[in-house]
Amino acid sequence: MDTEQIKILLERYNQGNCSPEEEAIVDQWFENINRHKSTYIADKELDQELDSIRLQLNEQISPAPKVRPIYTRYWYAAAAAVLLLAAGLFWFNRPSPATRPAAGSFQPPVIALQSNRVIRNGFVEITTPKGNKESITLEDGSSLELNAGSKVRYPEHFDAGSRTIFLEEGEAFFNVAPDPARQFVVNTGELATTALGTAFNIRAYTSEHKVTVALVSGKVKVDQLDKNSRSSSSLILLPSEQISYDRISLSMVKSVFSKPEEVTGWKQGYLVFRDAPYNEIVTGIENRYGITVVNKSNKKEWNYNGSFKNESLKDVMDIICLAKSLSYTIKNDTVYLQNKN
Repeated sequence: MDTEQIKILLERYNQGNCSPEEEAIVDQWFENINRHKSTYIADKELDQELDSIRLQLNEQISPAPKVRPIYTRYWYAAAAAVLLLAAGLFWFNRPSPATRPAAGSFQPPVIALQSNRVIRNGFVEITTPKGNKESITLEDGSSLELNAGSKVRYPEHFDAGSRTIFLEEGEAFFNVAPDPARQFVVNTGELATTALGTAFNIRAYTSEHKVTVALVSGKVKVDQLDKNSRSSSSLILLPSEQISYDRISLSMVKSVFSKPEEVTGWKQGYLVFRDAPYNEIVTGIENRYGITVVNKSNKKEWNYNGSFKNESLKDVMDIICLAKSLSYTIKNDTVYLQNKN
């Protein structure tokens, strides 16, 4: 990891905002650095360096109201990390000469593909490839943002009685224009979400076992459509509430989220994982970076907590694989997960 990434993790650690996995990473860094014996410094000189580094960290990392106490050994470890980096001792996650990037953050070679838009039988169909999102404005003034790897279908012209959108694959954020005379309905196959003047997010990737509807503002009704009978169930969502529909058990569960970014971060290119299962993590990484993940390890089912904003693919894989005791290689536009030797 570069100095900026270490600074970001130290900031999260100091403020108590690290996920358990990220906290374990920082602790492991400290332990590894404390065991590293490549650089020896006299006690007096080390004290001077520590004072200097304390000032640098205070300047670079803004203090928060609630700051996690940092004990002396952590100041020594953080100082050692900076000193080792300055000396060019990039011992942590060092790439082999054959795969080491020339400079800067590594990104896989990704070809930017355009969204596919066709008109068929009076419906507009828009499909987004991995690594690409699409902003769409509908004729009624409503708008939607379509995440990567998604497909939406809607009529060229809404009729006088309703506005129905079909999210056939993937994820989308809807900002609905008020129209009391016409309901706005998003159909995912398993669920029908009805709204009037509201903003909400729906995630319904076919590779995942659940469909999630999260309400940012307004009010929506979510109907569960039971294809095996005439019965159905409904739930009303208020702001900061969400439902998860399990495609296996056919059950809906309501919960709350604290920040809109937890469900809409993908619009800014963020990755936010809240106890996310393996298949959701893969979907997020593939869509964000336009790559394919192939799991060659024996760890097929696991969950992860954490968030990433501007990190490169390499940084994301470094952190997740360290937390889950995995290794990885990147070849062209494919990431291969392997057991850690």
